[in-house]
Amino acid sequence: MIKEMAARRAIVAIGIDPGIAAVGFGVVRTREGSLELIAHGCIQTESSVPMGKRLAHIFNEIKRLLQQYAPDVGGIEELYFFRNVSSAFPVAEARGVIRLAFEEANIELMQHTPNAIKKSVTGSARADKLQVQEMVRILLGMQEVPKPDHAADALAAAICTLHSIGPAGYTL
Repeated sequence: MIKEMAARRAIVAIGIDPGIAAVGFGVVRTREGSLELIAHGCIQTESSVPMGKRLAHIFNEIKRLLQQYAPDVGGIEELYFFRNVSSAFPVAEARGVIRLAFEEANIELMQHTPNAIKKSVTGSARADKLQVQEMVRILLGMQEVPKPDHAADALAAAICTLHSIGPAGYTL
């Protein structure tokens, strides 16, 4: 499927920054040899709401985004080990419902390490968060760094996904 996408003139990718309180999303398209921002934002859940309802909300919103933007592919940051294990479990659960939404929509969801995303966007796996955000801004021709941070991270995941697929008419 990736080879088929690489042969197209345009590819739409949605990047996801998983979380439980906020799930960032960013939709990017290759177009005429460059990247084009389509949309970005966050899915919010309230800590006072039971976990099951929060997960259902994330699942339903991801499904809605996949229907609305009809991406060819998705990208998500791999779960890395947290210092606080109790915060890793809810994020893992959110990742599970996100993956399920992609599976139901029959859209491939590529996983990228945090270092792979940084390197893809900035050229350095050691880039800090501000460097990544600034390069996302530059690559997408935005006036300001995308906000909130979760949306900027999701846009970086989308850009990394497009880079990993191949040229598809895209050049830096």
